[in-house]
Amino acid sequence: MPPFLHFLVLTLSWIAPFLVVMMTIVVIHELGHFFAARCFGVAIDSFSIGFGRALLRWRDKSGVEWRIGWAPFGGYVQFAGDENVASVPDQNDLQQLRADIVAREGPGAADKYLVFKPLWQRALVAAAGPFANFVLASVIVTALLLVFGDEMTPARIESVQAGSAAERAGIKPGDLVLSVAGQRIDSWEDLPRIIQLRANVPLEFVVRRGAQTLNLTATPTPLLETDSIVGKQVVGVIGVLPAQTATVIRRHYGLAAAAEQGLVRPWQMVGTTFYYIGRLVRGQASFDQLGGPLRTAQLSHAIAKAGYQAGPTVGDRTLGVTVALLTAIAFISVNVGIFNLLPIPVLDGGHLAFYAYEAVARRPLNAAVQAVSYRVGLALLLGLMLFATTNDLRHSSVFHFLGGLFS
Repeated sequence: MPPFLHFLVLTLSWIAPFLVVMMTIVVIHELGHFFAARCFGVAIDSFSIGFGRALLRWRDKSGVEWRIGWAPFGGYVQFAGDENVASVPDQNDLQQLRADIVAREGPGAADKYLVFKPLWQRALVAAAGPFANFVLASVIVTALLLVFGDEMTPARIESVQAGSAAERAGIKPGDLVLSVAGQRIDSWEDLPRIIQLRANVPLEFVVRRGAQTLNLTATPTPLLETDSIVGKQVVGVIGVLPAQTATVIRRHYGLAAAAEQGLVRPWQMVGTTFYYIGRLVRGQASFDQLGGPLRTAQLSHAIAKAGYQAGPTVGDRTLGVTVALLTAIAFISVNVGIFNLLPIPVLDGGHLAFYAYEAVARRPLNAAVQAVSYRVGLALLLGLMLFATTNDLRHSSVFHFLGGLFS
């Protein structure tokens, strides 16, 4: 293959899946804000997909300008009058702003501006973006289960490693795991989700052994392993292997069952993420595992590649890539929703924190304080992204990709 074509194919195999995943998540997030604002009669100036100079723009009947920017790395909703770095003007600024709007647009015009909407409406508009991310994940999970179902391997233990945490706990070959740490286990695939994040944490296992149901306590041992996507990471293990001859069961779902799992599985992702954040805060997990855009690109690339290898025909590969990317979108969308709820100014969680103060103090936070908070939050966010990107470069296979481009 000519070097230029090799470079182009490798680049597209990384960039294209990343853009599909992230732009879908960002657009749905911003549409959440958009439709919540429209429900409350908030005036909206523009909705942009991408940043920078508009490649395409048009205005709808309600006066909203829709834009497609040349840089497809995000998007935004601009509400009417949304020009101040502060989230909400303070009391004096609000009075002046209302007077200016009335003088410019006439009596009653200010009521369509977001800053003059009731507090609960402003809070719902801010929360609607992350909520849309959770809804997106739920819809995708429901649709995939409804159309394809899923496969499961019973969580029956084939062997126990000598000297392992499982052996010390009294777990034996043939045991069927029913629950771990109070969480129901439906298949072998459920076990890593719970165990890997809980190194050195005593866990209660409920197992079925013949006609008996036993409660056993095992403490996962930390193990440094290398993952093809995230690189080196410390995970918890207990030293068990699944039954090699276990029958893989394909489960089919009706609409109600698929919808139930569409709520349960994203909620499990939320619980797992908050548990990991809690361990980070308590110093029980390493910040080295935090990833940024490069790791997201790696994840998108690896998942799309796995989907492409799903079958020999073009149809099989197209379906495989589509399902794989939808799965990635669901997983990452949940994490984007959680991230945006963090109480950092410039994020939706920061706006909600300002609204919480306003609800308690009966007045908006001073605009100057908000402006300073905005700058501090932006610096914190940029620092976090820089740290995460540094982790990506240190622990991931980005350099393998870069080397492949020029090999």
